[in-house]
Amino acid sequence: MQCLSDRGDPTLFTDENGKTDILSLTLPELEAQILEMNEKKFRASQIYKWLHQRRVTDFDSMTDISAQLRDRLKEKFCIKSLFVVKRLESKRDNTVKYLYRLSDGNHIESVLMEYEHGNTVCVSTQVGCKMGCRFCASTIAGYKRDLLPSEILAQVYTAERESGRKIGGVVLMGIGEPLDNFDNVVRFLELLSCKDGMNMSLRHVSVSTCGLVPKIYELAKLDLAITLSISLHASDNKSRSEIMPVNDRYDINELLKACRDYFKATGRRISFEYALIDGHNDSREDAERLAKLLGNFVCHVNIIPVNKIKERDYRSDRRSAQRFRGYLEELGINATVRRTLGADIDAACGQLRREYEI
Repeated sequence: MQCLSDRGDPTLFTDENGKTDILSLTLPELEAQILEMNEKKFRASQIYKWLHQRRVTDFDSMTDISAQLRDRLKEKFCIKSLFVVKRLESKRDNTVKYLYRLSDGNHIESVLMEYEHGNTVCVSTQVGCKMGCRFCASTIAGYKRDLLPSEILAQVYTAERESGRKIGGVVLMGIGEPLDNFDNVVRFLELLSCKDGMNMSLRHVSVSTCGLVPKIYELAKLDLAITLSISLHASDNKSRSEIMPVNDRYDINELLKACRDYFKATGRRISFEYALIDGHNDSREDAERLAKLLGNFVCHVNIIPVNKIKERDYRSDRRSAQRFRGYLEELGINATVRRTLGADIDAACGQLRREYEI
């Protein structure tokens, strides 16, 4: 695994007042800045643990640091935090959906999900999305900007602090295309897994992409322990292009070649996401084409009944998803139907932001 600390330019993480976004800095970067302030190097470790272990949101909470140094930190740095605008909790399965306001007034969403093995949070990586997938609410409100590493990380910390639940896993499947915000996402993964911080194993992290082929190759070179999830959603180019414009840039054959090369480079199984849409990609013939495409992969297919959104007329249900899973398993493909969580609160990403900003 390559060292990630040199990715991105930490001088870019400044707010409108010229203060450095301290939560986006790696520990070595923070140490360098503390030394520039003529402070002892160990102070950086103290500050880092306050931020990433105790999850404080202001410098005054750092009680083992002198008031004088805290004042200097306030002058030089800012701590990015999220404001909870809306919180919806499912009465069925304890799923919690958060609508957050960022410091610039933009809004994003996260979803906290409870499984038998623990709690997982689904985080956003951009404000809006450029990819234009027809069945997705995230893209309808439009793309505004990339999220900073601190803003992705703060979704994890805020959900854990607000809910009182220990978070053991993260999926980057919320609003935005993670690989379109590549450097900030990679930096987030380094911060999340840092032994002096949250220390989460990347084996408990899934990164989803609609298929940005060059970035898949770039990700393979880093050899991270993440699970790569490919949003495939169709078994032929015509069907995929109708619902996913990215397919016109990187078609299925090019995408699957990148996936094969990724597996060769990392040895890690890929998960293929398949949003089932009645009358579009749910037939026996679709399953046969998909099985042929994936027959030589070490992979798993996650079938997702498509989420209903007001602006589109796409439909499916768990019955049709189970039928499609049966087709695939008859054809030798490992497949499951994603468990539906938070159905009573419209927990699919993008819906709450869309309704709030209309």
